[in-house]
Amino acid sequence: MSKALDGVRILDFTHVQSGPTCTQLLAWFGADVIKVERAGEGDATRGQLRDIPDVDSLYFTMLNHNKRSVTLNTKKPMGKEVLNTLIKQCDVLVENFAPGALDRMGFTWERIQELNPRMVVASIKGFGPGPYADCKVYENVAQCAGGSASTTGFDDGPPVVTGAQIGDSGTGLHLALGIVTALYQRVGTGRGQRVTVAMQDAVLNLCRVKLRDQQRLERTGVMKEYPQYPDGKFGDAVPRAGNASGGGQPGWILKCKGWENDPNAYIYFITQAPVWGAICKVIGKEEWITDPDYATPVARLPRLMSIFGTIEEWTKTKTKFEAMDILNKFDIPCGPILSMKEIAAEESLRQTGTVVEVEHPTRGKYLTVGNPIKLSDSVSEVKRSPLLGEHTNEVLRQLNYSDDQIAALRAEGVI
Repeated sequence: MSKALDGVRILDFTHVQSGPTCTQLLAWFGADVIKVERAGEGDATRGQLRDIPDVDSLYFTMLNHNKRSVTLNTKKPMGKEVLNTLIKQCDVLVENFAPGALDRMGFTWERIQELNPRMVVASIKGFGPGPYADCKVYENVAQCAGGSASTTGFDDGPPVVTGAQIGDSGTGLHLALGIVTALYQRVGTGRGQRVTVAMQDAVLNLCRVKLRDQQRLERTGVMKEYPQYPDGKFGDAVPRAGNASGGGQPGWILKCKGWENDPNAYIYFITQAPVWGAICKVIGKEEWITDPDYATPVARLPRLMSIFGTIEEWTKTKTKFEAMDILNKFDIPCGPILSMKEIAAEESLRQTGTVVEVEHPTRGKYLTVGNPIKLSDSVSEVKRSPLLGEHTNEVLRQLNYSDDQIAALRAEGVI
């Protein structure tokens, strides 16, 4: 079966997480991703957070599946010549260098267009144009600058960053969509174009409901679905909302049986209006169905935390999975708090390819996340990440370099 991106060749100048997330997704869909690395060093994450000495880290392996690795010193004239050839024969160049780095290498947008007018050049930056355009950005910086941290956590505590890598991986996912879109447009125009995603912008896109709430707050001075209502005070900016759902269906994380010893013995419970009667029956509070203080969503709003406290007395008598089984029978929205250990062992995730076991020549077997996007006519395979420079000779031969030329490049320290 052919792959969705068969025939698309990606020149991958990315490193760490945001860029590699993007190029790995394209590789899963069948693109030929050629990862360009420095000889002897490679991507910084090869050596970061190692759990096995002198072996590529899980950080690297889990972000660079299905790619080919070449080493290339682009500071040397012969290295620039190789890069010229690669640009001419690739469809997309992806980079997440510091601002201006590609220009300083001598590969401005104009120069790339001279070499290959059809090339799409895709870049990840920390910030877009403005006062912070030249600032270096990492995951948590992006979360803070994009509005996530200020709206995450509890109102009586400091801002909190989330465990989900919405700054790095979230930006990589946005960039992948931009690349595919530019390639689609190229079918009609015959021209490449620049695709840029700023990490701040990507995080803000994922926080759009909080920008919605900011405008609501400025208009009304209060947000009734937030846990601060009615006893707390609202300032002039969207506050942290604890475990509130951020939507029109009030939700909270509640303790389940065993919570005293298990930090993940919790369930997320949503008091959705259409199933309010079923909720009351399940927790033994049928009188709430007709009680005017509880019968309507508006009446329940000022009592939400007390209501969740009562529901929690019921959930504490059940494990999170027992509670799930009971609540799902009544279509009551809920979800268990699953630890990474539980997710790694979940058989259904293995069967769908969401969690995959991969064999590596030096690491052995390890678990990784597979492609979350499923196409019926283009099944994704997860192949191990490349060793440093593993495909240098192979790629150069495809560029019509002879063995003697390859030997000369190696002797000059170009590869």
